[in-house]
Amino acid sequence: MVGHIIGWSLRITPLILAVLFLNYYLPSYDTVYIVGTDVKRMDVGASGAPREGVANTAVGMTRDVRFINAVWPDGQPRVYRNEETGWGFPWYFKFDSGNLQTLAQRYTSTEEAPRWVVVKHYGWRIEFLSMFPNAVSLEPAAGPNDTPFSWQRAIGFLLFALLVIALWRLWVYFKNEVWEPFLARLELDQRFENANSWWRQIWRWLKASFRDRVNTAR
Repeated sequence: MVGHIIGWSLRITPLILAVLFLNYYLPSYDTVYIVGTDVKRMDVGASGAPREGVANTAVGMTRDVRFINAVWPDGQPRVYRNEETGWGFPWYFKFDSGNLQTLAQRYTSTEEAPRWVVVKHYGWRIEFLSMFPNAVSLEPAAGPNDTPFSWQRAIGFLLFALLVIALWRLWVYFKNEVWEPFLARLELDQRFENANSWWRQIWRWLKASFRDRVNTAR
């Protein structure tokens, strides 16, 4: 029972990690209204991501990070960081964080007269880890329910599902057509090798004859 649980855990854990990886880095869209922008001096953790409340006084381990403060249609706060991705991973090729900050200031509005915008972003907002999603672009929205469908996210998960299915089918074929016959042949070999010399000689002759026929057919 324990071995069965461990086996399934080893199969499922990589899938869960891959899904979380895709969920973090594939783009999402939020419809919010912006209430302000900010620049904070942030400490940088070992991963290079900015973190609040991390005591790090080493030279080069802090930097200014732009933030866009927004509000959901239900009144809950939503905060984005505004950092460039450059040429590196993830490949959003974002080089205009300054322009995006200016655009966010242009779209700033109030609760009484909100100007709805669609924020394209990646990442998660985890408060106790001081993690913020990174805003990639801003577009005006017709209203609080005007949220576009993320085709990139859908295609990413679809390709991942197809990859998992292909790998699973490949494993099933390998197991049924290669691995299990190989184990069966090893067991049969062992039985004949343990038999008396007469059966052992016949078995070796049959294997040699079969091998010769295969080589001739090639």
